[in-house]
Amino acid sequence: MTDTRFDIKDITLAPQGVLRIEWADMQMPVLAAIRERFAKERPLEGVRVGACLHVTTETANLMRTLVAGGADVVLCASNPLSTQDDVAAALVKEYGVRVYAIKGEDDKTYYAHINACVDDRPNITMDDGADVIGVLHGERPDMASEIIGGTEETTTGVIRLKALEAEGGLMFPVVAVNEANTKHMFDNRYGTGQSTLDGVIRATNMLIAGSTVCIAGYGWCGRGLALRMKGHGADVIVLEVDPLKAIEAVMDGYRVMPIAEAAKVARLFVTATGDIHVIRKEHFAVMQDGAIVANTGHFNVEIDIPALESLSVKHRTVREYVEEYTLADGRRIYLLAEGRLVNLAAAEGHPAAVMDMSFANQSLSAEFMVKNHASLEKKVYVVPAEIDDEIARVKLETMGVGIDTLTPEQAAYLVSWNQGT
Repeated sequence: MTDTRFDIKDITLAPQGVLRIEWADMQMPVLAAIRERFAKERPLEGVRVGACLHVTTETANLMRTLVAGGADVVLCASNPLSTQDDVAAALVKEYGVRVYAIKGEDDKTYYAHINACVDDRPNITMDDGADVIGVLHGERPDMASEIIGGTEETTTGVIRLKALEAEGGLMFPVVAVNEANTKHMFDNRYGTGQSTLDGVIRATNMLIAGSTVCIAGYGWCGRGLALRMKGHGADVIVLEVDPLKAIEAVMDGYRVMPIAEAAKVARLFVTATGDIHVIRKEHFAVMQDGAIVANTGHFNVEIDIPALESLSVKHRTVREYVEEYTLADGRRIYLLAEGRLVNLAAAEGHPAAVMDMSFANQSLSAEFMVKNHASLEKKVYVVPAEIDDEIARVKLETMGVGIDTLTPEQAAYLVSWNQGT
């Protein structure tokens, strides 16, 4: 009989998953310290957590931390291609987490898994892209009565939540983990930069040096990717709609131009905007033969894939995660990872050392929600500054880095008005 308490690819993959989870854990000392405290204090005792996150080794260590704190956890995937099947198996078999996630699952299964997570009647939601909250607010609002609050991991999800709040429709408070400095300044920049480069290279084996690379968006993710591409010798073009970010990109040493111009000259395009149809039909129409298109924003809608399909007369898979679209004039355009997150679909996602801070924020934000939900409004909140600062302090300690402290005189000077030259 099928066990309906989880839905994963293969439970026998668990031993391999355990080894990989343990390897990641060695690089996540801040989260490990929180787990040790949680095991003693049990701040999440009896709390049901419904998590929709990328099912990776790093996420597994977050789940272990929540369980150590007393939580009953159900996990589903926040992207159909980001699941690491051995990790899913290990979580089910060894760590007491019910998982609904299979790499490559179709859209029907993807949403069935989200609904399975909702069926558990969570008290806290934990999202990466706001899909659980989207289902709760759009299709199953009756299930929200037992929810005391939620957390949100990524920029795209925060955008959706703020829109929901602005409409007056948010049904419970949510902590925007992405807005913590110890999250977006490091995870988004250094994590996305390295892991996206890794995903592109694994999928294509292309030489970055000497290539013209077009990066759409110069937020924290775009900044990090531009930095890594430049470091590998690429000629980097940045696309932006925000004049301040565009000036910053120019002064950081990159070319900035409209996409209509960049589409004619770049070899590799990577979207990192969180918006829809950044690369469209008119851009595919002028791309050079052999152009490669990828996405490292949350959803695959950043690339107008139906438009690419409508232009093509032939379509085939030429490498794992590489689809070739041949246009009527013979030009070939290559789409990576079905337009989904190339760093998670074609590689392993962010390095554990940077996710250490992101998931420290997640675990402490869950604790904060349990302690404070009664006094919170139905709004999107930033991570409290004391949590952000403590994570940074502990991270520095684990890196063996010391910093100075203000003298009493210096501290007084910074809050005075009557001391000058």
